[in-house]
Amino acid sequence: MNGKDEDGKPTYPYDKKSRTVPMALMLIVFCGFSFYLGGIFCSDKEIIQSIETSNFENSPESKGSSSLQVKAVSFPECGIEFQDYTPCTDPKRFNKFSTHRLSFWERHCPPLYERKECLVPPPDGYKVPIKWPESRGKCWYRNVPYDWINKQKSNQHWLLKEGDKFIFPGGGTMFPNGVGAYVDLMEDLIPQMKDGTIRTAIDTGCGVASWGGDLLDRGILTVSLAPRDYHEAQVQFALERGIPAILGIISTQRLPFPSNSFDIAHCSRCLIPWTEFGGIYLLEVNRILRPGGFWVLSGPPINYENHWRGWNTTIEDQKADFDKLQELLTSMCFKLFKKKDDIAVWQKLSSNECYNKLDNPDSYPPKCDDGTEPDSAWYTPIRSCVVAPEPKLKNLKLSSLPKWPERLNTAPERVGQIRGGSDGAFKNDNSAWKVRIKHYKKLVPAIGTDKIRNVMDMNTLYGGFAAALVEAPLWVMNVVSSYAPNTLPVVYDRGLIGTYHDWCEAFSTYPRTYDLLHVDGLFSSESHRCEMKYVLLEMDRILRPNGYAIIREASYYVDGITTLAKGMRWSCRKEDTEYGLEKEKVLICQKKLWYAKESSR
Repeated sequence: MNGKDEDGKPTYPYDKKSRTVPMALMLIVFCGFSFYLGGIFCSDKEIIQSIETSNFENSPESKGSSSLQVKAVSFPECGIEFQDYTPCTDPKRFNKFSTHRLSFWERHCPPLYERKECLVPPPDGYKVPIKWPESRGKCWYRNVPYDWINKQKSNQHWLLKEGDKFIFPGGGTMFPNGVGAYVDLMEDLIPQMKDGTIRTAIDTGCGVASWGGDLLDRGILTVSLAPRDYHEAQVQFALERGIPAILGIISTQRLPFPSNSFDIAHCSRCLIPWTEFGGIYLLEVNRILRPGGFWVLSGPPINYENHWRGWNTTIEDQKADFDKLQELLTSMCFKLFKKKDDIAVWQKLSSNECYNKLDNPDSYPPKCDDGTEPDSAWYTPIRSCVVAPEPKLKNLKLSSLPKWPERLNTAPERVGQIRGGSDGAFKNDNSAWKVRIKHYKKLVPAIGTDKIRNVMDMNTLYGGFAAALVEAPLWVMNVVSSYAPNTLPVVYDRGLIGTYHDWCEAFSTYPRTYDLLHVDGLFSSESHRCEMKYVLLEMDRILRPNGYAIIREASYYVDGITTLAKGMRWSCRKEDTEYGLEKEKVLICQKKLWYAKESSR
């Protein structure tokens, strides 16, 4: 996170002999009591947004105006060559950036003068995606028309082309017998996967996300991660299937997740050189993995005794690689938990004893002491040091968290680290979203049906929107602004997933990957930094045709948003909030399905 205001209270000099002292004390007590009541009856987000928007509301531009006036506009179509446009990970711009540690695969957003102000078209022959849960096993070929990945991975049973569909058999390089058998073995090694202890997972180098897809039925929610390659559309396949995924790579910058968040991290033959560059890739895994969490590796050099011939190496070299990996993980406060066949499992230690030893100046890698916040993860370089858990957080470790699903509605310890955060505010937010979701379902009856699978809450606080929808057949990507209070650790602590993001930039996903976008006060809080039309164009890029946008916003912005949405070929209607407040409205919009003019469909 960056750009945070410091907490601080103004102090006032006074004369100790003054008779105004008792009155001042009464005023302080009264204000303190009022603030306490406010914490009970107001959500953190309302408090935060009132601070952020006060300057705007009192500005000369806003006085005497009841709504934001925007000129009518009609956005043109982008060329058909932009059908899979990912602005901040554009292969056409890769050669402009360094090949060091494959950093050209990281986020490199185009400058403002290169931004596209056009609508990204679907591929020729695009169809509305197959509904969940059938989509887990198949998708329309024309929606993700990549023959290259089919030819390269068909022998590994990643996917097969049959007629007008891609079929996903559930295979993978390290699980030729199917992902189900692979995860069964993993559960035998890690019993915590079966009793609700483990809830959040990350899969680096995810392929087509078969591992994450299988875990959904086992109550584990996975962020599948893969880079935007020249040819392989791994993340696009995952999202087309209805499985959570995001574009990304462990390279030079931290991943956009908080520290101590994932319960389990997994890599299946992702060929990341874990022990090179001082172990910097493993140091990032360590940062985002919760104390007591598990790191699972299959592929080189695991089971080198049986596989070294197929890896074009020697048994001695592979043994040396495994020993080096084991030594590095031990130095970072991991222990080898279990190892069987092709799978090795390490556990991140929870005790402070090991981390205290890292204070020794001769230890390598050392403990981080450079002042960088552990959760600073938006364009923050990976450090060559171990991020140690905060000793004062007693319930951060995996074994201290309530098991799923109790975990979802229990106020996490880290809520107290947020400015204005408290157990009461957390519970109030939870209650408020239950009422709001009930109202949303009346406005958008498709919520809770097979018409909506991939959902994004673009400006979440504690993940209350996602928590209120947990029984629906969908998943939610919770997004916290890189300029907002750092609430994302709370989202993960309650067993949900999410990412940091700056909405002045494009999101790390392919076009047409979400069925529903939810916006709560984003334009009120970010309009001083982000031009509204670019945020809406980005929403149009990532929203599937026939998908919905629920935009909950101050009345001042609603008409302007409606005007821009009409220029994007969206149909919108204005609705009241659940309590009918005049100062806030809900826009319900739906994106139309259209095809590029030069399409040969």
